[in-house]
Amino acid sequence: MIRLALILICLCSSVQAGPSLKSNGAFRWELDAPWFGGWSGIEMSGDGQQMTVISDRGQLVRAVVNRSGGRITGVAVQDSKRLGRASGGRLRKKASDAEGLAIGQNGQAYVSFEHRHRIMQTNTQTGRTSGKIGLPFENTLGDNAGVEALAIDASGTLFAIAEQPLAGDAPFPLYAFQGGKWRVSARIPKRGPFVPVGADFDRFNRLWVLERATTPLGFRSRIRRFVIDPSAPQEHTMLTTIPARYDNLEGLSVWSDQRGQMHVTMISDDNFMRILRTQIVEYIVKE
Repeated sequence: MIRLALILICLCSSVQAGPSLKSNGAFRWELDAPWFGGWSGIEMSGDGQQMTVISDRGQLVRAVVNRSGGRITGVAVQDSKRLGRASGGRLRKKASDAEGLAIGQNGQAYVSFEHRHRIMQTNTQTGRTSGKIGLPFENTLGDNAGVEALAIDASGTLFAIAEQPLAGDAPFPLYAFQGGKWRVSARIPKRGPFVPVGADFDRFNRLWVLERATTPLGFRSRIRRFVIDPSAPQEHTMLTTIPARYDNLEGLSVWSDQRGQMHVTMISDDNFMRILRTQIVEYIVKE
């Protein structure tokens, strides 16, 4: 079990020498289907050839990722279904705004929802949701500013970060769900206008956080990596983009292939708007 402690990750600089990211391309995913778009969460398989994604209209899709030379060349949908209730039937509109996706090593999947803020266990085979996990802080969240960053660590503990910032420059609480209760396990420093929209743990149990900022010139994205250790916390800024470098990146998956090479895959939410694209953006981690 991990040690949960109330700590503040505080470093003298948000950028440190060391690890970096190398671009592995940006693939534009297009499909002529009424449910296509709005992708907010993503999980990749260890070989990089399977992905599971969820949309903010309650769609769950599993797909094969085709590659050439390691880069994505195509996506073939295996199955697509609407998220539903445990007893059957679709979720109602305001209850279907799925934002965060986390799948543990044992295959257990969780989805976080906005508007009707909650986290649900989710069967990725059937799309049915069950086992609601309430959020003790849900009454403080705006309709469109809930938990988008959802992740599971090596011990199977579920972590959540709300998109809505606290007052001023207060850090973002990192909540851990353990023993049926939520606790604040750490606090993520707020640096600039960015807010957390995606999260994942790598094979070394380091927390990766995808953040977004909206500007008049377009979206900006930032990735930070944290070692959550009360005795020696670490923070590295891995990527910061200029406006409009990518579209509205919201989902993050960190995975390692059979050779141990670590990859970062992100997906964008086009908000079902023609002026935005669905992009699958990948980077290779250079340690």
